[in-house]
Amino acid sequence: MSLMSFVPSQPLSMGVELEMQLLDCNDYDLTPCAPDMLRRIERLPHAGDIKPEMTSSMIEINSSVHHHHDDLVRELRSIRNTVSHAAKFLDIAVTHPFQHWSERKIFDAPRFRYLSELYGYLAKQFTVFGQHVHIGCKGPDEALYLMHMLSRYIPHFIALSASSPFVQGHDTGFSSARLNSVFSFPLSGRAPFVLTWEEFEKFFSKMTDTGVVESMKDFYWDIRPKPEYGTIELRVCDTPLTVEHAAALAAYLQVLCAYLLDKREEPPVEDDYLVYNYNRFQACRFGLDGSIVHPKTYETRSLREDILATIR
Repeated sequence: MSLMSFVPSQPLSMGVELEMQLLDCNDYDLTPCAPDMLRRIERLPHAGDIKPEMTSSMIEINSSVHHHHDDLVRELRSIRNTVSHAAKFLDIAVTHPFQHWSERKIFDAPRFRYLSELYGYLAKQFTVFGQHVHIGCKGPDEALYLMHMLSRYIPHFIALSASSPFVQGHDTGFSSARLNSVFSFPLSGRAPFVLTWEEFEKFFSKMTDTGVVESMKDFYWDIRPKPEYGTIELRVCDTPLTVEHAAALAAYLQVLCAYLLDKREEPPVEDDYLVYNYNRFQACRFGLDGSIVHPKTYETRSLREDILATIR
């Protein structure tokens, strides 16, 4: 199977996906009411897109394409209000530390049934809630350039969004325990180090020849290209507590991409990834209080200080 062509999009445009919890208002445990929620939402006019996720205790909201933070946050508020209205009608809450994966139900859709059969209990453990951000790219090589250049900033986004310290009702000691669940999947982590779309197509072809991969959806990388949208997709953020925070994270990514494309710093090299997993772990474990190692100088610095230095 060949990789679909990369469809160029408007540079630095952005879109947001948010995975949301559906909670029973009596005990505030997750409840498998996504089908009822989606049927109710179909009757309501709303912006963006609202669709099912892996288990029936989740839904995903998607913004449309935006260029400016204010427009994005305005639309996210509108979608949130639509979801909240439907939730109130059904007497459920949408916003959970004590859910047990064994009690979850896979949403009845072909892809989710396939993933459940393939990954077993891991599919139910994937009842975790994250934010994905898409940034538009004018071409595929630019997308790959940004994907690798952003690898240094992955800890920033983990720490700034970290909101998943509990698993199965217990405090894990992690600021973001969600990514430990994602890391269980065999095609997670970082993308291979290729810098041209021609090389990426060859890699994709080899992977499909193995029978392990059928489409880009089978890669659970921290950042991945989305050729059908003409974007790169950042996937490491926890779902933040407010849509305003979600919009701010998207705008931060947009600004970083603009900076990287404008400054054209020293090109990425594979050795940039020598400290990638260490830095990722530090951000997941300690959040803003973690420390990271600079991929080029190997200087150790506070993650909080590194973020502030970037913003300045």
